[in-house]
Amino acid sequence: MATGRASRAGAALGLVLLTGGLVTACGDSGKGDGAAGASSPATAGTPAPRTTSPEELCTRIVAYWSRRQLKGDTVGDYQEMGLSDGQYDILRHVVDAARVELRHGHPQAAQRLIDRRADEGCAAWYRTSGPSNGPWG
Repeated sequence: MATGRASRAGAALGLVLLTGGLVTACGDSGKGDGAAGASSPATAGTPAPRTTSPEELCTRIVAYWSRRQLKGDTVGDYQEMGLSDGQYDILRHVVDAARVELRHGHPQAAQRLIDRRADEGCAAWYRTSGPSNGPWG
């Protein structure tokens, strides 16, 4: 049983790293085209690396697990999903509201509601208190 939990926890961690948009980039070395003291500008057309804010990461992971729970496809408790207690509270509210939409026969509305409520919940959570120890606190 411990092996199953470990693999599920590993899968959840992999999902977090994948959706987190962790980006590393090498900066310009400062060396030019060989001329003394010349430096070349960053390569034209290369976009700057984009990092994911804690609020965006919260929204992505809450929406992902909300959809899985709505389908009845879960891996265990909130820690195995890679969620904090606060994120799990948001998820529970999102799933409850989405289930109401499904009961009324509105599956597309349920999907839109998940995105909207996850975004609103995470934004409010980070605005008012947020986690105590990073995004998983």
